[in-house]
Amino acid sequence: MRNGVAISALLAVATVVVLTAAPVLQAADYPDHPVRVIVPFPPGGATDIAGRIIVQKLVERLHQQFYIENIAGAGGNIGMAIATRAANDGYTVLLSSSSIVVNPNLYRSMPFDVEKDFIPVTKAGASPNSWEVNNDFPAKTMKELIGLIKANPGKYSVASPGNGTTPPLAIEMLKQAFGLNFITVPFAGGGPMAQSLLGGFTPISCNALATTASFIQAGKIRALAVTSKQRLETLPDVPTLAELGIKDEESETMAGVFVPAGTSPAIVSLLQKEIAAIVQLPDVRKRLLEAATIPDGDSSADFAAYVKSEIAKWKRVIEAGKIEKI
Repeated sequence: MRNGVAISALLAVATVVVLTAAPVLQAADYPDHPVRVIVPFPPGGATDIAGRIIVQKLVERLHQQFYIENIAGAGGNIGMAIATRAANDGYTVLLSSSSIVVNPNLYRSMPFDVEKDFIPVTKAGASPNSWEVNNDFPAKTMKELIGLIKANPGKYSVASPGNGTTPPLAIEMLKQAFGLNFITVPFAGGGPMAQSLLGGFTPISCNALATTASFIQAGKIRALAVTSKQRLETLPDVPTLAELGIKDEESETMAGVFVPAGTSPAIVSLLQKEIAAIVQLPDVRKRLLEAATIPDGDSSADFAAYVKSEIAKWKRVIEAGKIEKI
């Protein structure tokens, strides 16, 4: 009997040791086959651009294939929902834009719960939004643009990359601040919106700067203001809204990394450390800044707090603007 008790005790201890060690063993072997990175928007948008830069380095550093799968639709909800249904083994990673913090208060029903169904890994970076016009549009400054819209209520339309992104809400904030009357035209992503802006079909836009930075630098479109706290290194001549006297209207489109709930803490830690290191590599940092994305790489805890605060922020904007839920 005494021997039986002793054996049971040893088995119990062994079980605890195995369970405790499991995440470490899992991380030690990770990744041993290709990792799918879901971007819930079409190619060419801000998050997709940053993701392709980062994924290339993950392949080099972890000696395994990481590949992007663009799954667009429903403001990003389709791709994000697919990510929540994936196995929580680290082989499906979500690289989301700010749609993940906007949609909970924009859609009547959501196919997932952001805070319950995902583990935030890190904010790889973020692109400020930018107010832009076609080169043939008469307004040369943000002040002139606001003046034109105020003088011609209902005449102008402003393009955005679509529902579930921060640009249409940045547009709403400007509307609220100045009592402006214009139509917002949503597109199915930043890429299609940029093409419409270039063609002059929708000559005014508010968009994630990463999508249009190359066109601005090439002189093909004109940026009037950015929504960041400071000017960007790569676009030093473009003022911030705050500099123009338009306060408290900062907004950005993030490249946020998430994994399904229940993923091993060791894998979460590994991904966070690797991505945080990658975005600060000189060559990667240069490429991200050239794409108007400010590198970050915060801790999982800090990123979780950011996600929570952004959900609350955009809830206030949506409610104040009486934006009808989709």
